Amino acid sequence: MEYSEAELEDLRAIARELGVPMKQFVRQSTADAIHHHRALREGAEVFQSVFRDNALADAIAAAGIDDGQAPGTTGRAA
Repeated sequence: MEYSEAELEDLRAIARELGVPMKQFVRQSTADAIHHHRALREGAEVFQSVFRDNALADAIAAAGIDDGQAPGTTGRAA
């Protein structure tokens, strides 16, 4: 990886604040970013699977739940 001098100084400063070597800070930050990315992707997959579930849509309709106006509408007839 290549970093600008400003980026390197930021990395060094944060590592110093945390009391860890810069290499350890960069490795841990990378691992954290990978974990975060995977968690977001998994969450998106679960979200999509829930909203593709026809049984859920039927249950919401049967319960009489009103999800409000469609986006971009004002609630008044044109």
